[in-house]
Amino acid sequence: MLTAKGAATRRRIIEGAAAEIREMGVAATTLDGILGRTATSKSQVFHYFPGGKEELLLAVAAREADRVLEDQEPHLGDLGTWQTWDAWRDAVVERYRRQGVNCPLGLLVTELGRTTPAAQQLTAQLVDRWQAALRAGIERMQVAGAIDAAVDAGRTAAAIVAAIQGGVVILMSTGRIIHLEAALDTMMAFLRSAAPTDVPGHDEE
Repeated sequence: MLTAKGAATRRRIIEGAAAEIREMGVAATTLDGILGRTATSKSQVFHYFPGGKEELLLAVAAREADRVLEDQEPHLGDLGTWQTWDAWRDAVVERYRRQGVNCPLGLLVTELGRTTPAAQQLTAQLVDRWQAALRAGIERMQVAGAIDAAVDAGRTAAAIVAAIQGGVVILMSTGRIIHLEAALDTMMAFLRSAAPTDVPGHDEE
């Protein structure tokens, strides 16, 4: 088990490596660049990441996966009104607008090998966490009577994640964010249309 100081050093290396990759890209990132940014030595890096580059990249990828969800807060954890859903939608679009064609997480997973167990597990965990938060939001809206109880919250959450990721892939390929916006807006329209028709003013807060 790491000491508090050791955990802080390990975290600093991960954060520094993540920042280096976001700025330079995976291919152009070097160990020397990471060492300089984090004020650590090569021996420290290998102490905390004895598996070398692959272990460090996996740790950075896990941090980038966390950032995907962190950038959607506080909205993602509070999807209880149409206002928070709209704010979440805007946060997602803004995140990927800032990111542009360079996706650190995608590049890292590619570097690790998309079909390797570690990369697949990391991606699956991100999808599961994202989908669970969206499902919780849909269920919260169902309890409030804003979305019909007959809507399958799990499958709808899965569809939203799939729509976002499809839009992100196109963004990375073309530099155009319009497909991500269209996908999200279509899913939002579906959710609003799924409100019980016997609830007056169901599209209001």
